[in-house]
Formats: sequence, C-alpha cells, structure tokens
Amino acid sequence: MILHNVKIDLPFDDQNYLMIEYPDYFYPAQNKKAKVKDLGKKFAAINSFFYDYLKEYHIPCAYIKNHNERSLVYMNFEQLQFSIKILNTADKRTAKIFSIKEGADLELPIFEYHYGSSKGSLVSESHLIAFDICTYEDLKLINRICSKVNAVLKAFFDRRGEIVAEVTCSFGKSKNKIYLIDDFSPLSLKIFPNGNADKWTNPYLLKTSGNMRKYTNFLFNITSS
Repeated sequence: MILHNVKIDLPFDDQNYLMIEYPDYFYPAQNKKAKVKDLGKKFAAINSFFYDYLKEYHIPCAYIKNHNERSLVYMNFEQLQFSIKILNTADKRTAKIFSIKEGADLELPIFEYHYGSSKGSLVSESHLIAFDICTYEDLKLINRICSKVNAVLKAFFDRRGEIVAEVTCSFGKSKNKIYLIDDFSPLSLKIFPNGNADKWTNPYLLKTSGNMRKYTNFLFNITSS
C-alpha cells in the first residue's frame, strides 16, 4: 500500500509529482518485517502494468510512469483516508455471517469501506460522509471507478483461467479530481485458479517470505509475459 512504501523527494518539480519506492520487504504481522529478494522491483512492475492496463479503459490513475525498476512516478495527490475492499467471493468473515462456504462465488461484488488498517476498520458510506471523510459526490464517483476496475480485472484474469477473489482500491485527489492511487500488489490482489486450488499459494496467508515470493512471482510472470 502507498502508506507502507517510501515517498522520495524528486529532483524536478515536486509540487506536481510524487515518487514512490517499493522496498524489498513487507509486514506479515504488526511490527514484523520480512525481506524478499527483488520484491520492490516486482511490486513496481506489477503495479505499473495494471495502471497502464486500466488507463486503456479510461480509468483515472495518478500513476504517470516508471522512474526506475523499483520506483514509480505519480502526480502529486492528497490521499483519501479510506480504502475500498471489493469482494467477488466470500471471505472468512462474510462466509461466517451468512452461513455460506468460504470462497463461494458472489452473484454481485461486495464493497467494504475501511478506515485505517486495524481489524475493526470496517465502516459504512454514512460514516465517511457524516465525518467529512468524503463527500457524497466523490464517493459516488469512487464507487463507479471501483465497479469498472473490478470488471476489467475480472475479465483479464478470467481469460487466463483465474478468479479475482478480492482487490482493494485506494484513492487520492489532485486538483480536485479523484484518481486511483493504490494498489495491485500481492497485498491487494487475491487471485485463485478457476478450479483445483490445492497446490495454490493462498494469497490470504502471505505470512512467510517464501509464500510472498511464490505469489509475487505468479503475478509478476503474468504481467511480464
């Protein structure tokens, strides 16, 4: 996620641009850092691929270009302090509440709004509007963008025999316009095969460097082929 990556001062007009560097580590648990060789380079490559791909469908992205193999340049933005988790299959929480099988396909995607990153971060649209976190008009636009992102990604992976179980989107504002700013890394994209997943690296269980490496390589190989 953007907040977990490194913002760097640019040697050019930093009033208009922002550079994000993706490091070679991730946090499998709070205050626990795990290193993976070339993780930052692969995170940057995966993100830049999907940003460019989504732009072909006229989805507004703050991403501009690659700076180097592990850094991306974005237009300068003010990040909105919530994210939207899009569920196309039932996660553990949803399955328990509605007494359905975990991983079951959903007829329509579920949009969850999360304010912060704690387990109790789930909020409603009304919370976001009532506490002036987002305007009704901006939230309406964000929901439309999320629907389009989800449709494009589902079609992309469906052609490859895979299912988008979940993706998390974050947004920012630049010059009073809404842009997608985050994130198509393994921390956000939860992909499963459309079939037997017994030997699949479960993207919900990326708790070790080995599992993160395997799942990252899967996404990296798709986007670099």
